[in-house]
Amino acid sequence: MATEFDDVVGRPKHPRVMAGAIQDNLFIGRRAQEFRGLLKIKYPMEHGVVQDWDDMERIWGWVYGEGLKALSEEHPVLLTEAPLNPRQNRDIAAQIFFETFNVPAFFTSVQAVLSLYSSGRTTGIVLDSGDGVTHAVPVFEGFSMPHAVRRIDLAGRDITDHLQLLLRKSGHNLHTSAEKEVVRTIKEKTCYLAMNPIKEEKDQGGAWEEFRLPDGKVIQLGTERFLAPEILFNPEIVGQEYPGVHQVIVDSINRTDLDLRKSLFSNIVLSGGSTLCTGFGDRLLTEVKKLALKDVKLKIYAPPERKYSTWIGGSILAGLSTFKKMWVSADEYKEDPDIIHKKAF
Repeated sequence: MATEFDDVVGRPKHPRVMAGAIQDNLFIGRRAQEFRGLLKIKYPMEHGVVQDWDDMERIWGWVYGEGLKALSEEHPVLLTEAPLNPRQNRDIAAQIFFETFNVPAFFTSVQAVLSLYSSGRTTGIVLDSGDGVTHAVPVFEGFSMPHAVRRIDLAGRDITDHLQLLLRKSGHNLHTSAEKEVVRTIKEKTCYLAMNPIKEEKDQGGAWEEFRLPDGKVIQLGTERFLAPEILFNPEIVGQEYPGVHQVIVDSINRTDLDLRKSLFSNIVLSGGSTLCTGFGDRLLTEVKKLALKDVKLKIYAPPERKYSTWIGGSILAGLSTFKKMWVSADEYKEDPDIIHKKAF
């Protein structure tokens, strides 16, 4: 049993004037997208960290009641998070699941580790770039190296924000929270990474792509298609002092022992929806080659299902008989709430 939805909450932004109008005051997931033109859309999570716990709890409640139609008391929960998240984030999440949803057991895992599970590897460096966070996590023969983990708070939503700005400069003003979801769709359907963005911009000329908006209007898209995702490799474009994703990988590998580096360079695993951008793997390989030693063999694995790699890895992990001892039971949590930090990876 599975359900897929956007972790958004929508609330009506207009007054009801007719008796037959929808009575809901809260729209979650697919319904929020369906009625987004009437709603103020809000994401309770920013850069991998929950900012609005009340809305996050409402989303989890919706998952049980509507998404999965399952009783929370009957199912343990495996929750994923980005590495280097604030400790408090895990504390509050565990408290909600144990005290509000009365789950029998709970466990937290770093997303990249689960992505490696889904690839069938025990050695590799995972570059996970989703909606809010991009991180590189090296693992060697099943052993993690926390000191070498690297993270930047720049990912898919930042690309959407930058694309929204570029579209505005081109005369397409999509500014409401609902219209921002349209921008996200434009990003997913038309954006790509150029091998040489400066040359691409010069050569672009009249190369346009059409996109039909929900109201039927057709807009022309040009350089915006590759300039928006370019921020992953050049964060300074949006005023951020982070390294690019290629530098994140190389920096992470260079912080591991000398004997491990060749194996990691030859096992770079991509994960997360932002890595699905057309041309991402080729551009990453080109940029990493410039930074790595000349005799190092580079290999990038880009599983077609990488948008769901974390979920797939989690389902594999939770199904292992050896994993049963890793769960934090409700009784263990009652006795020592800090155990959620001791039993985790």
